Amino acid sequence: MEKVKISLGDWLLTMPQYLLPQHTLSRLMCWLTRCETVWFKNLFIRFIIAKYQVNMSEAVEQSPDAYPSFNAFFTRSLRDGVRPIEGEEKTIISPVDGAISQLGQVNAGQLIQAKGRQYSLLELLGGDEALATEFEDGQFATIYLSPRDYHRIHMPLTGTLRQMTYVPGKLFSVSPRTARTVPNLFSRNERLITVFNTDDGPMIMVLVGAIFVGSMETVWQGQITPPYGKEIQQWDYQSDATIKLQKDEEMGRFNMGSTVVLLLPKGRMPWQADLHAESPVKLGQTLI
Repeated sequence: MEKVKISLGDWLLTMPQYLLPQHTLSRLMCWLTRCETVWFKNLFIRFIIAKYQVNMSEAVEQSPDAYPSFNAFFTRSLRDGVRPIEGEEKTIISPVDGAISQLGQVNAGQLIQAKGRQYSLLELLGGDEALATEFEDGQFATIYLSPRDYHRIHMPLTGTLRQMTYVPGKLFSVSPRTARTVPNLFSRNERLITVFNTDDGPMIMVLVGAIFVGSMETVWQGQITPPYGKEIQQWDYQSDATIKLQKDEEMGRFNMGSTVVLLLPKGRMPWQADLHAESPVKLGQTLI
């Protein structure tokens, strides 16, 4: 692994995050994104559409002013057919719109965070040794969602929910710049670990929180954050195994932007050859 090289610009723009009251600012953002004051929410929505070139023609509701709050706009639903599902039944698809941050093999319990920078699978999974063992020498794909992207998260493969773990942590930005600069970013930020059993073995999706991510939620549990906990929380769904989600079915959403880490065990087919760091991906696109 080559030595990490951090530019002065990256360092200067990232270091203030260590001093910010990350959780307080995120609580404030959560409140602002749900504000229904007409002039404010319309201004906020139109600013984001203009700044990030959001394609409103893909949305069910295309009028910015029709959304009751910024969060309703940010978690907008898409029109039928705008994200066709590629491949066959066992094809693994992208769970989100975004861009590949990194992808590859889990090597000696380490994942690539950025060029020259690795982090621990065990730490990412909240110290769960048994779970980490299942994915030792497996493979991962980290997908970053920008403010322009669709922010609902869908199933890459049909699966039955096995367990979920909330791990408290920091709320650094998860932008490419921060990933280059902050060590162990994805294993130190707050995150939600969802584990599924599929016909082809276990699968994990880790929803990583970030500064200004107002909240994370799942379709089976509802809103998980806020409040921001201080202890690891675990939910076990194996006793009834009734929560089965079909491929492409919505499983959760970010109520602002963030990152998803998809983990697969050893023995799966390799990622598509044309995928690499910074590759844009769309929901439904073939990953494997």
